[in-house]
Amino acid sequence: MHQPKVAAVIIHWNRCKLLEQFLPFLMASTYPNLEVYVADNASTDDTIPFLEAHHPSVKIIRLDKNYGYAGGYNEALKHVKADYYVLINNDIEVTPGWVEPVIAEMQKDSTIAACQPKLLQYHHKDMFEYAGAAGGMMDSLGYVFCRHQYQETTEIFWASGACLFIRAEAFHEVGGFDKHFFAHMEEVDMCWRLQQRGYRIMAVPTSEVYHVGGGTLSKQSPQKTYLNFKNSLCMLFKNLPVSKLIWLIPIRSCLDLLSSIFFLMNGLPLHSWAIHRAHADFFFNLGKWISLRKEAQLQIKTYDLKGTFSGSIVYQHFVKKVRYYSELF
Repeated sequence: MHQPKVAAVIIHWNRCKLLEQFLPFLMASTYPNLEVYVADNASTDDTIPFLEAHHPSVKIIRLDKNYGYAGGYNEALKHVKADYYVLINNDIEVTPGWVEPVIAEMQKDSTIAACQPKLLQYHHKDMFEYAGAAGGMMDSLGYVFCRHQYQETTEIFWASGACLFIRAEAFHEVGGFDKHFFAHMEEVDMCWRLQQRGYRIMAVPTSEVYHVGGGTLSKQSPQKTYLNFKNSLCMLFKNLPVSKLIWLIPIRSCLDLLSSIFFLMNGLPLHSWAIHRAHADFFFNLGKWISLRKEAQLQIKTYDLKGTFSGSIVYQHFVKKVRYYSELF
């Protein structure tokens, strides 16, 4: 029986120790037609010598500078020939049979463009990991959140970039990631654009991986706060219909202001300032985002999106004190 060719591609920048720790698990995968690549964003540590000495079968894609997650994958995947890509972080431990269930699901239906496995915490392997869990959702105000405690294969809004299976043809059809995002939210943006082209996004929890999280950019980093807030605005501006855009961006701006006040009151002034930098960057570069919006809107075939929640996750969590996904419905 023919097994589709799968390329597991790790985007990497420094932190060679992570490859030393987690690459052996990836190399032990049982899927028979799997090739492993490391796309190196011009690391300055011992990454390349380590790979050449200890993992000669790993294909190295040497990028000339640090393009980030989004641009790095866009550049790297120009050089990878496969039926499916698996875009996987360098801080993930895979299980031996992690590939097979996802590829089997995608082979059943050509409209499935992207999938994710169940993401569990590396340090607490019986708990879901925040960066993807059992699949990504989006609420009515454009806030993203994750499903937890679910075991069935189901349709979702976005699949986590920490471990993202994607049909190679679909990736290139939509132009890959938006390189302007650099890192964070780019997978949500791409999954949104894939859905608007008529594709489906799925979570396949029979495949399990364990994610450390914050392997490259710490959760406590103000730069991470800046990228999340700026890229969220840009994503909404690009993909929303005008009828929703004209009222949602002002509301989100007000809510972001409240977030900045919250950070400030809790002794995190750099995170507060990061939100203001994000808004300044977005509004002062509005011409660029208008141009990118025009490109994105030309791709749209449908606004019928799956994996959405009609209410507000902020209201549900902070006002109604909802803690579990099952309580939303």
